[in-house]
Amino acid sequence: MARALVTGNHVAGHALALAGEANRDARGCACGAYPITPQSEIIEYLRGFNFSKGYIVPVESEHSAMAVCIGASLGGARAFTASSANGLSYMTENIFAAGYYRLPIVLIAVNRTLGPPWNIWVDQGDSLALRDAAMLQFYTESHQELVDTILVAFRVAEDRRVLLPALVALDGFVVSHTQMIVDFPEQELVDRYLPHCNVPHRLRVDHPTTIGGLTWPRETEHHRREIQDGMEAVPEVLNEALDEFEQVFGRRPIGALSAEHTTDAEMVLVACNTIARTLRRVVEARRAKGQRIGMINHKLFRPYPRAELLEAIGSAKKIGVLDRNHSPGSGGIFWQEITSTLQARPDLIVQDYLVGLGGGDVTPQIINDIIDDLAKRERADEPIWKEVAA
Repeated sequence: MARALVTGNHVAGHALALAGEANRDARGCACGAYPITPQSEIIEYLRGFNFSKGYIVPVESEHSAMAVCIGASLGGARAFTASSANGLSYMTENIFAAGYYRLPIVLIAVNRTLGPPWNIWVDQGDSLALRDAAMLQFYTESHQELVDTILVAFRVAEDRRVLLPALVALDGFVVSHTQMIVDFPEQELVDRYLPHCNVPHRLRVDHPTTIGGLTWPRETEHHRREIQDGMEAVPEVLNEALDEFEQVFGRRPIGALSAEHTTDAEMVLVACNTIARTLRRVVEARRAKGQRIGMINHKLFRPYPRAELLEAIGSAKKIGVLDRNHSPGSGGIFWQEITSTLQARPDLIVQDYLVGLGGGDVTPQIINDIIDDLAKRERADEPIWKEVAA
């Protein structure tokens, strides 16, 4: 493997390029390309990559970028793109279409705050606004996890038991524009890991087909049920993909989530993306002082890993959820899913903390304050806003 000091955007672009090139002996690859801060460098990297059989297609909007991917995937190519914030919002119609067409397109979401008012810093509201799309969602903590997850996302999305698009999210600027040392796999290893993309319902000149025609209610009901079946197949397919990844690359990425120090924990905090890195430091420091605190790094959001979460929490009685997102009138989006999952555990206190919205710093002090608040709680309250001090 090649080791390099690179930005998160470089990592995403290179991983997509390796996956696309791995399909060169089949029907190639394609990317619909439109820039938006902070993901533009991903598209720039792909434009400069010398694909053996691939096309990077510049278009006039994010909506058209996903349309290119839909057309390419319907033609049997390995398809991918990237966007952020309002670009993802503009792409939404075709993201839903890609899922309903059962197309294994991989979308990189560099998380950025939706506007107006305009804000270019990290917030997960853009990708989580797509939570009801027929699409897998992965959230990544580091540069290395990003490259590994992109390859895993292709493997899972293209499996015939799944056949759904996949979104891989990373924190804007915190990961996209910072540098870390990454082990990049050689093309030969990626070729071994990723079978040729085979979209079984691709368009064929020898078998003309209409895609996306009018259906009756009963047909749509069956269609949605089949999508649910695909989602329910993800845990098994993901574990198989991780097993194969370990065999080919010699390391194993985390799956749906990782549980750290939860076996004996009295309280557990849940976070994802780069907030998990800061949380880990605080948890380690607290445990060094004898406090029984654990953490969960929440990676897979769709399909939601209910069984894994229940197992990971174990015997803890207090759960704190750190949400870098907000559903107006409700609260944090991860918190909503977690409370729904834990409704069979009335003995638990599950408290939501809204942190880092709009790119605010989530410092060790903020997390320490959250732990102190959770420790003294006898019941959960409405979501608590932890704003950065002026």
